[in-house]
Amino acid sequence: MSHTVRDQKALLSRVRRIRGQADALEKALLEGEECAAILQQVAAIRGAVNGLMTTVLEGHLREHLGPAAVDEAQRLAELEQVVGILKSYLK
Repeated sequence: MSHTVRDQKALLSRVRRIRGQADALEKALLEGEECAAILQQVAAIRGAVNGLMTTVLEGHLREHLGPAAVDEAQRLAELEQVVGILKSYLK
């Protein structure tokens, strides 16, 4: 069973919190809130997304790239995929 399926409830809970934070940010912008409040909300969303990314990435590395997970060729292919995703994420 994949780590994202096994941890689905917790992951979906995080996504729903992020959605709530994004909705609150939209509302704050529509209502003309102070820029400090907007910045704080953006920072909170970024932190939440980073936490989600870390959780999913850690599960992926442990499950798909661990010592007994796959053969060497598959491991290298998976590693290149993760590196590409990280480069895109960190832009």
